[in-house]
Amino acid sequence: MFSLQYRWYDGFDAVHHAWAGWSLDADRDLRVGVQQVPFGLLPYASQGFWFGSGYYLGLEDDYDLGIVYRDERGDRSWHGGVMLRDEYGTGANYDRYSFDVATTDALPYREVEHAVVRYARRFERGDWALEWGASGLLGRIEDRTDGSTFRHAAAALHLEGARGPWTLQGQWAHYDYDVPGGRVALSAFMFPFEVAARADVLSVNVVRDFDMSGNWLDSLRCYNNLSTTRAGGPGLADSWLNVTGCSIGKGPMFTYFDWIAGRNMWFVGGPGIGISEPGGDTWRSRLNINVGFYF
Repeated sequence: MFSLQYRWYDGFDAVHHAWAGWSLDADRDLRVGVQQVPFGLLPYASQGFWFGSGYYLGLEDDYDLGIVYRDERGDRSWHGGVMLRDEYGTGANYDRYSFDVATTDALPYREVEHAVVRYARRFERGDWALEWGASGLLGRIEDRTDGSTFRHAAAALHLEGARGPWTLQGQWAHYDYDVPGGRVALSAFMFPFEVAARADVLSVNVVRDFDMSGNWLDSLRCYNNLSTTRAGGPGLADSWLNVTGCSIGKGPMFTYFDWIAGRNMWFVGGPGIGISEPGGDTWRSRLNINVGFYF
């Protein structure tokens, strides 16, 4: 097995993933290379084009260099892996797709080794198809000025339920960078920004798929993704992000219509995530329309 995806954006280009693997059978494989870190709701903890709060904190759709084993036999799913570095091995490169610890003048850190494990179980209750699970991550980040390291830990509990056209998702995640000062920097899409060094991240999603049989469209999905980052301490404050939208598929075209609203949230006018600065407590919003063609 092999998979490679490279992306070109306005102003920069970046690797999305690049891995080689060995398939033991249909339910088990081992992959080596730049790949998705198996943490939390998979494949994503949101449905909109710009994801939820966890994505901007490196807790959702994060891609790092490492080795991951997958076992999904029966009604149980296991992932275990060792991530050796972020996809570039340096926090000084801000031109990337997924969010990783950034090296800045004020916060000169980068990601190093991490171990990750994820367990999930699928079962049915009446008309509901359910999956609950837990994830854990433990590793280090390095101070580039003197080579000292600090503990980095994260954990998550996640639940997904599907009944007919409806899907409900919930996730609690906690992350902790054990660094002095209460802040670290992350980066992607060319820019670094600061986040609270430790916080709880709560996500709740409601999704409805519409049957397009016999209609002009191939698929129609509508959703509301609500997430909040709960941080406390000097210079810190809670952040909120809500995405309401629909995705539409027709042949090779796939389109997102998203209304994004945030309070004290980076990317929606905030100073960072979990950071308290003047003007950050105002709700701001934007309309995003993304049209893609896939061949």
